[in-house]
Amino acid sequence: MTSSMMKSEKWEMVIGLEIHVRLDCESKLFSGMKSSYGASPNSQVSFLDAGLPGTLPVINQKALEYAIRFGLSVDAEIPEITVFARKNYFYPDLPKGYQISQMDDPVVGKGQIEIETEAGKKIIEITRAHLEEDAGKSIHDKYDRHTAIDLNRAGTPLVEVVSEPQMSNAKEAVAYMREIYTRVTHLGICDGNLQEGSFRCDANVSVRPWGQVELGTRAEVKNLNSFRFIEKAINFEAKRQIKILESGGVVTQETRLYDADKDQTRSMRSKENANDYRYFPDPDQLPISISRAMVEAQKAHLPEFPAEKIKRYIEQLGIKADDAEIIANDIQMAKFFEQSDHQSTAAADLNAKFLLGEFSALLNVQNISIAACPINALSYAGLLDAVADGTVSRKVAKQVLEDMWGSGQSAAEVIESKGLGQISDSSALTELIAQVIIDNPSQVADYQSGNEKMFNYFIGQIMKQTKGRANPVQTKQILEEKLKQ
Repeated sequence: MTSSMMKSEKWEMVIGLEIHVRLDCESKLFSGMKSSYGASPNSQVSFLDAGLPGTLPVINQKALEYAIRFGLSVDAEIPEITVFARKNYFYPDLPKGYQISQMDDPVVGKGQIEIETEAGKKIIEITRAHLEEDAGKSIHDKYDRHTAIDLNRAGTPLVEVVSEPQMSNAKEAVAYMREIYTRVTHLGICDGNLQEGSFRCDANVSVRPWGQVELGTRAEVKNLNSFRFIEKAINFEAKRQIKILESGGVVTQETRLYDADKDQTRSMRSKENANDYRYFPDPDQLPISISRAMVEAQKAHLPEFPAEKIKRYIEQLGIKADDAEIIANDIQMAKFFEQSDHQSTAAADLNAKFLLGEFSALLNVQNISIAACPINALSYAGLLDAVADGTVSRKVAKQVLEDMWGSGQSAAEVIESKGLGQISDSSALTELIAQVIIDNPSQVADYQSGNEKMFNYFIGQIMKQTKGRANPVQTKQILEEKLKQ
């Protein structure tokens, strides 16, 4: 049963997301300990992370600024005072016995974000976004009879973005999650590495009969770090709840995990409410004042987001919508495109087509990102100029690009050293075309008898003899004139 099928039947899905964004900070949220992924177990643990008596938290200023920056990007309220609270629970990978988080006075208040749905644009309201430290990690599969604890992750700075329950199918949830992902990666506050857990999500899913105002009992599906898995997990969970209700049962409020191999959710524990955590203001971390100057300073870091780029690319640069969307949604490609566009006299549309065509094909063959390619934007701009001014054809430009890639030479150097410049001398082309016509009398007769497809045969012969260097526009014009004689 798909999301759209559910929507047309008697049950309505209601979804809210809690997205955990790991901030790209060098140190942890309340200590100066490093916060890099992949270090050897328990090699990045401060006294505070270990819960040793007498340790005190000191807020990471960069994390606070990143949270404010995110809030501004979703038109959220930024308070003058923000307060940290202790979220109390017992788990082996939380030595302090509490997590420093936020409850009543988060750093980011109400905001909103627009998503694209099958029915058009839709606004999803954001309840809040708060700063909190991550817990450590329990490793259950390393030893047969023991659980290993790695506290490297403990204290890592997170922003948790909490939405209102306003999504009505899994595709909307994915669209919302992607939009938040776009925000945090373009803001430069998160590296966006899904495999490393930099961006993960808890989905609160419930169902109710169509027309019912009261929300159904929800289940929380934890730790989803894939756009594909979140859609599958939500759809399975909704089907599970509908099956229970239609058989006369009662849905239990609980926390569940998604098993990707079996494509199903399974119970983890009963779902806690806020009261179960006994939140209270952290006495060791005083309330923090957020000045207007701090907020204004973060406004200067707000980038042009993909939707704005796409509009500008189409309206101002004349790029096709599909091409504009692909480029704008790739941070590194958009940066490379704009740098080369500023340095080249070629039309932006040619730049976009070549970048998404020949250039991207070479990236795929080499299996590298555009950020790691050996050709910089200035060198690439030189190649575009050579195509735009007729020095080389686009077909030959592909060969030039490959030679630039391996040699480190500029486009001009490759063209000169290999004699790849386009033949645009009309006298030379006229002489060459005349000889091709003389050498192919039967094909000429065939063409003049009405077989217009033979025209491409002559073009092919000319390009073969010139190794693709004949100016295609001039060649076509001269050939047409000669064949009429």
